[in-house]
Amino acid sequence: MKVLPVLDQVISQAEFAQIIGVSEARVSQMVSEGVIARGDTAASWLGAYCERLRDQAAGRLGETYGLDLVQERAALAREQREGQAIKNAVARREYAPVGLLADVLGQAASAVVDRFDQLEGTLRKSCPDLPDEAKTAVLQVIASARNEWIRSAAQLVDSSIDAMLTGESEDEVDSEGMPA
Repeated sequence: MKVLPVLDQVISQAEFAQIIGVSEARVSQMVSEGVIARGDTAASWLGAYCERLRDQAAGRLGETYGLDLVQERAALAREQREGQAIKNAVARREYAPVGLLADVLGQAASAVVDRFDQLEGTLRKSCPDLPDEAKTAVLQVIASARNEWIRSAAQLVDSSIDAMLTGESEDEVDSEGMPA
């Protein structure tokens, strides 16, 4: 192994690379980044290199490399807090995945629609003397109620999603799902 040069002398990039244990290309990159200045002494380069390592370890190089360690840690902590809040809400039975709720609502709606569809035949069997106008009136009321149920459910979902996207709380949405 070569004997290290005196630190108060100007050294080559290759010699400095050997001292700190990196490639000559990395030393050249540090010169182009302005970490070390061409023509400075070995002591100056070593001081600048160590300062760079301290800044990197402390997370103070976020702007240079597009990564801010403090902000990344804060974002991770926020995600962990939100994840725990969701787990707590599930445990208290205050939360369910949207997909599950949609499936349950779809199955419930399908069961109701099936029963409504059977109504006409049931009316014919149980009330054979019921005039056709009365049957039609009953079926129209049922169809209107079914259509209103679908419309209100869709409106409630839309307004609830809009409220979530704008950051309004559930307390700021009225009983019909409209923002208060």
